[in-house]
Parts: sequence; structure tokens; C-alpha cells
Amino acid sequence: MTTTPSEGTPGGFARRRRGPGMTEVARAAGVSQKTVSRVVNAEPHVSPEVRDRVLRAIRELDYRPNNAARALLLGRYRRIGVVSLGSALYGPSTLLIALERAMQRAGYSFALASTLEGQRVSVAVEALLEQGVDGIVLSEPIDDGTPLRLGADVPVVSLGEGVDITEGVGAVVGADGVAAARIATEHLLALGHRTVWHIPGPQNWWAARDRLRGWREALAAAGAPEPPLATEGDWSPAAGYTAGRRLSRLADVTAVFAANDDMAIGALHAFTEAGRRIPGDVSVIGYDDIPAAAYLAPPLTTVRQNFTAVADRAVDQLTALIEGRPAPAEPTEPAVELTVRASTGPAPHSASPR
Repeated sequence: MTTTPSEGTPGGFARRRRGPGMTEVARAAGVSQKTVSRVVNAEPHVSPEVRDRVLRAIRELDYRPNNAARALLLGRYRRIGVVSLGSALYGPSTLLIALERAMQRAGYSFALASTLEGQRVSVAVEALLEQGVDGIVLSEPIDDGTPLRLGADVPVVSLGEGVDITEGVGAVVGADGVAAARIATEHLLALGHRTVWHIPGPQNWWAARDRLRGWREALAAAGAPEPPLATEGDWSPAAGYTAGRRLSRLADVTAVFAANDDMAIGALHAFTEAGRRIPGDVSVIGYDDIPAAAYLAPPLTTVRQNFTAVADRAVDQLTALIEGRPAPAEPTEPAVELTVRASTGPAPHSASPR
């Protein structure tokens, strides 16, 4: 598409016509500019009738508040930054969408800084601070094994590992992956399996470390032997298939907990290919409850993450810090739950479960 320069304008391009300002809205609604400001910023002390009149004028004039001017006036941008890996994997991408929607409901816009190209978290945080944000959510799922220290003069909420905030305040919010992995492992042990084998995710992901820890804790609590780990996977079906092929050669493998659904799907394929029946010979459980999990043959037992609940809690916590409100109450809705389907069953030759 070609843009034709306009005469009489700097650079040869036509200037965009200035939209209506707060003065025009006030005049149309028959109120003061201060009243318009109160309505725009959702402040109290405005009657419903006046608020409706101002909102009607805003719609009719197509008025858009100037965010930069609002930031100068209120000391806030009404914008929250998110640092994320930028991964297309189901968990991180679904959580990112849930965060954006939670911020919109809270009246904040969304700014993203991705670390997909190996950019350090601290660099991504600096980029968000330069854009102008009121707070930051760290949805970055990986680390280099060293504690993360940040200098941020706005509140920060981390979805996972703790962060050392050298300036400002911070909090940690997230699903309890350790407890969820324990639940998955305990489900298989309760079906009478002597032990449970694990296909771990990449250990530079804090979620993979949590699931490994929960698996170990459940085995130890039950007095079950801890078998050697399968090859560390990369979250892909191919990684699960490779691990599943190795495990299918071991006759004593009757139960497998994979760190995510995609690796569980790969393992299912490998066991079926090797002639091991699911769940007659081997029970398999995954993690995430991806949309395809319910439609496999057999449907996959998995741990379902409530990404909406996690995002809502993170945004509630962060906006409370931003606005100086008391911390929200602990949620009653669980962030994870076990979804039992047909890929898990009693251990072979087991008369009764534990």
C-alpha cells in the first residue's frame, strides 16, 4: 500500500486530526472537567445520573483519554508489564492470555517484554520500566540456577520462584506444582502400583523442578522405591516417545507420571507401539489438561491447571500493591485439580489398591 504525501505538512504527510479533549466532553455533558476526570478514572463522589451523562458524551464524541497526561496527573499509567519467555507451549501461552484478560478486567492495559531470544530478565524489566508501567508480573518460567535479583521501583509479582527485589516490593503467586505432582503420583500409588516412574521436564524450568520434587515426596511418604529418572525431556511429544520406548523395555514399569501432557502423549504412543496395553499393562498420567487430552484413545488422566485462577490472583495481588490496598484474601478455588480419565487403572495382577 502506498501513502501519498500531503502538501503543506512537515515531512509531506498529513497530520492526524486532533480528537476531542476533556473540555469538549465536559461541555457536551454540562459538567466540569474535574467531573469528567473523576468518571474517566473511576473515582467516587459522582452521582449515577451524572456518570451516565458523561459516559454518553464520551461515546458520542469518541473521546480517548491521553494516557501520558493521565500518568502525569495521577502518578500512574494504568498499565502492567509482563516478562515472559514468549513460548508457544500450552502452559505459558495460556497463562499469558489469562493475565491479559485479568488486567483488562482490573482496568489496566497490558505490556509484554519477551525473553525468547535469550534476553535476561533484568533487561526485559528495564524495557518495561522505560515504557512506563505501574507494576510487573514475572511469568518467566526458566532460570540459570542462580537467585534472581531485580532493581525495580514498582511492585513485582512472580509466578513461581522468589525474586530478590532490591527496590520496591514483591510477592510470589502461582499454582503449587509440588502439591499437584504429589496428587498425581499418589493417584497411581492408590491404584496399587508398586512405584511410579517419572518423565521429567527440562530442569532449568522451575515448573519441571517442582513436579520432580512433588513426585519424590509422594514416593517417600508412601515408602515406595524411587526408580531412576527417564531421560530429561523438552516438553515435546518426541521427548516423551523417546522416554517411553526405553521404559517399555522394562517389565516392572506399570505406572508413569509425565511432567506435561505432550510428553505423556509421546509415551502413550511408545507403549502402544511396544504392545503394552494402556491402562491394562501401564498407567500414564500427564500434566496441564491440554484440549486434546480428553480425546485421545484412551483419554488421558492429567493434572488440570486453572490458569484463570492463577492470573486473577496475581493481578489482584499486584493491583493491591500498586493502589495501596490490603492484600486480597487467599482464594478458595483450587489452582490445580486431578482429572481422572481412562489412561490410568489398577496395577496388573493387583487384587486391591493401596
